[in-house]
Amino acid sequence: MNHPVQSVRNVVSEAEWEARITLAAAYRLIAHFGMSDLIYNHITCKVPDADGEFLINPYGLLYEEITASCLVKINLAGDILFNPNPTYGINQAGYVIHSAIHGARHEVDCVIHTHTRAGMAVSALECGLLPIAQTNMRFGKIAYHEYEGVAVDVDERERLVADLGNSDVMILRNHGLLTCGPSVAEAFNTMYWLESACKTQLDALACNTDLHLPQEHVIAKTAHQYEPQVRRPYGIMEWPAMIRLLDRRDTSYRD
Repeated sequence: MNHPVQSVRNVVSEAEWEARITLAAAYRLIAHFGMSDLIYNHITCKVPDADGEFLINPYGLLYEEITASCLVKINLAGDILFNPNPTYGINQAGYVIHSAIHGARHEVDCVIHTHTRAGMAVSALECGLLPIAQTNMRFGKIAYHEYEGVAVDVDERERLVADLGNSDVMILRNHGLLTCGPSVAEAFNTMYWLESACKTQLDALACNTDLHLPQEHVIAKTAHQYEPQVRRPYGIMEWPAMIRLLDRRDTSYRD
């Protein structure tokens, strides 16, 4: 890492340290799979055993530079509670979007927001995400939020929460993608497949031929089959493999 910071392992609880490692892993995975956007965007997770506190990336580092020790601890009011490297602050847009969801959805542990090329393209399509493949049909309960400009106004939080409702997936119109979940593993898995769904749709539309869509009852059945209580909560089983992938390449996210 080009911006080392002294380890905070001995100054945070063991539970927070584990949360930091897991969140840092998510940053590295988003970068590995080509879903990062220079120093922008954000992934957050709640601080265990702390009310209204969450971890976010320092504004200025690439996702591939994020480590467990460099993450910044803030609260729902936007106060910085612990910043291991004060050279970097936090992104106001990250605070606005993530504090809105963490404050309203207490069952949510992790929130991920991206600006990928495929995600932004689908966000600009009037049709939104189409159920053209099994991966796309996974997202039967998808939310949409109209673009209001760069998300730096705290007033937008109320509308973000209202539009998200109880969904774990939202397309931010003319902006990008957002997923959340009860764990980092589940939120990451949801984002990985949402990104794949967007790419699949753009590939199909680029063929400039009629699309074949399944029958409505099949689309509904497939979406139901992907609900976490039906077969399994997707992301949990896959997460150890994601960690092994990272550890084979670079373990510095654990620092």
